[in-house]
This record gives sequence, C-alpha cells and structure tokens, in this order.
Amino acid sequence: MAKVAFLGLGVMGYPMAGYLAKAGHAVTVYNRTAEKAENWVSEFGGTAAPTPAAAAAGQDFVMACVGNDDDLRQVCTGEAGALAAMAPGSVFVDHTTVSAKVTREMYAAADALQVSFVDAPVSGGQAGAENGQLVVMCGGTEEACSRAEPIIGSYAKACRRLGESGAGQLTKMVNQICIAGLVQGLSEGLHFAEKAGLDGRAVIDVIGGGAAGSWQMMNRFETMLEDHFEHGFAVDWMRKDLGICLSTADEVGASLPVTALVDQFYKDIQKLGGGRWDTSSLVRRLREAG
Repeated sequence: MAKVAFLGLGVMGYPMAGYLAKAGHAVTVYNRTAEKAENWVSEFGGTAAPTPAAAAAGQDFVMACVGNDDDLRQVCTGEAGALAAMAPGSVFVDHTTVSAKVTREMYAAADALQVSFVDAPVSGGQAGAENGQLVVMCGGTEEACSRAEPIIGSYAKACRRLGESGAGQLTKMVNQICIAGLVQGLSEGLHFAEKAGLDGRAVIDVIGGGAAGSWQMMNRFETMLEDHFEHGFAVDWMRKDLGICLSTADEVGASLPVTALVDQFYKDIQKLGGGRWDTSSLVRRLREAG
C-alpha cells in the first residue's frame, strides 16, 4: 500500500480517488472547492489538504485530474504547487486531458526536482470512473510507468505505456479523433432511420453485432433515440479536447478534415444550449435541422 495524493475531485477524480481508498492506500485529497474535499473525506476517509503542496508533501504518488493546461500548471508549479513539495524519487501521474506541450513542460519541471512525471489520460468517461473500468494511456519512462501501474490499477481495467513523455496525451488525441467521427456517423445513421420510418432499436439490434458496431453505438443509441443527453461526456469538454487535437495536427502536419467539421457541429450544439449535454447530442443538431 502506498501514500497517495489526489488533486482534483470532479466527476472523474472523485470516484477515482475513492477507488484508491477502497484499495487500502492512504489517500490525501485536494480540491479547489474545499467543501468537495471534505465531502470526499466523509465518504471515504483519508485526509483533505488546503493546497496541492500540502497534499503532495511526503507522498509516494501524486495523481491529478483537473480541467485544462492552465489548471495543470497551477497545481504543479503555481503558488503552493505540488511538484516543489514532492520528495525526490516520488511519482506525479496526470490523468487530465491536456496538450502534449504542457505535459512535456511539467515533465521537465518534475525531472529538475528528481520527481518522475507520467502523463496518463483516461478513456471511459464518468461511468468508467464510477465503475473502476477506465482505460489509461501512459507516457513517460518505463520505470515510472511500471511503478505507477499498480496504483492506477485501482480504478482502471487497462493501463499501457505508449512511449516517452507526451505519448499518453497523443494517444488520447487519437481516441477523441476516432470518437468524433463515430458519433457523427451514428447520429446520421439514426437520423436516417427515423426519417425512413424504421424502428431504430430493431435496426441497432441487427447491425450492432456486425461491422458497424461500436462502443458508442451500444452504449448511446437508447438515449439518442429518446433525445436524452443529460449524462455522459460533455460537449464543452469534447470541444476542449478536439481543440487540442486540431492544434497538435497543425504542429505535426496531420490532416483532420472530419474532426474539424465535427468540432464545428459541436459548436452548433453549444449554441443550442447543450454545452453540458453528452457528445451523442450531435443527433439533436440533425433533428433541429429537420
């Protein structure tokens, strides 16, 4: 069992930290809104700390799941940031979806302090976090990733190192690029079925086990047919992620025409007031268009 800090108790971090406590690790939590940290302690035990530095001091591992590049910089190297408080030889694991650029910045800052840094974005959404079934994509040294993997295993069904620092974030970008196209295709398919007078559930029952089948299809078609989107991975978050994908594509010389188009479709959903709707709400845009 290890001494672990968890920074960021949002819809993902809260249950992830809970699984660490259930696994028997000694967990200290930090959240920008202190009340949420106190609620977590009431539910799972452990300790709440007032700053990232206070949470990180004396820990073997510090895990983070915050909002964006700036949030990560703040908890790592900002005022009362975690890295300066960590002991040489400890490991910082970042589960936030951020740019590979900021990941490499934080890797360098940690390395200067003899602290290991692993970028470890996750896939599986809120349900995956709540059920301890996340898939984790890691970048960093082999030694650091190997040390972190048993801790990550508390809330993940799969964890794999993809390469050096930044490789985890780049892999997460591939994940989001693929999802964007899949959800748009599924939305168009269901919209077509509705317009053609087909029973959507019967259609999915037939094609879901064939070449068209996907996780998105089997886990989202029901709520898409019901026009219900108050759940899942928010459009606002997806646009943040796709922005990272498109910016990185420019840097590496990749062409992402479909991703760029779907990003604009999500912008339309935001204009409809659906920034917090699930990403499968792309089908609502088609219905609104008639």
